[in-house]
Amino acid sequence: MTRVDHERTTDWISLGEASTLLGIARGTLRRWADGGRVPVFTTPGGHRRFSRTAIVALLPASRPHRPTLLRLGVSPERIARAYHSRRVGSRAPATPWAVAMSEADRIAFRERGRRLVTLLLDHLDADDAALAADRLREAERLAADYGREVAALGSSMTEAVQGFLRFRSPFVDELATIARKRGLDTREATALLTDAENAMDRLLVAMMTGHSLGAGPRRLRARHDRPARPPESSR
Repeated sequence: MTRVDHERTTDWISLGEASTLLGIARGTLRRWADGGRVPVFTTPGGHRRFSRTAIVALLPASRPHRPTLLRLGVSPERIARAYHSRRVGSRAPATPWAVAMSEADRIAFRERGRRLVTLLLDHLDADDAALAADRLREAERLAADYGREVAALGSSMTEAVQGFLRFRSPFVDELATIARKRGLDTREATALLTDAENAMDRLLVAMMTGHSLGAGPRRLRARHDRPARPPESSR
């Protein structure tokens, strides 16, 4: 093997080596590769290979703190525009419970969504752990309220989760887009997206818990309203 051939061979490294170089989890690097954020090729055997040169180029420059999301251009208004674009481009049919909502309910849901976005951005930007935790707890309360209300409107758990995912995806995608466009280094971008995904996981659990609590009274009412079965002897 010539020196050039050796350099070409050793320049391609495994998923484990690449994630170690970057200091991130393998799952995170795998998601980035699948999303096209990191150059990768897959061997005939199904193994991912990354260019060492490209990975080293992603290593962060020294900076004590990530710029705030507001400074990077992330705002509730920008996230709202991302949601609107997704909604306009979506062909998914509206669920029966959503169709039955009153205009007042729709306005209240939009206001709650905007408040959730604001709390999430505040949580991600907070340089004080207590403040970050406080903002996330408030967001969890709103998510639980959402779960209870959609359950009361007749939403199934599956529909509620699907609705939440339509809230989650544009938010995380917009953060990833901003991180790429504004030149966050790999560690900053990874920390930001990991924190965002972890927060969204907490909100999803809160929403599902709220839905379960809201669906309980609805099931009790349904059983109460159900006609009693006639005694066996009268059939």
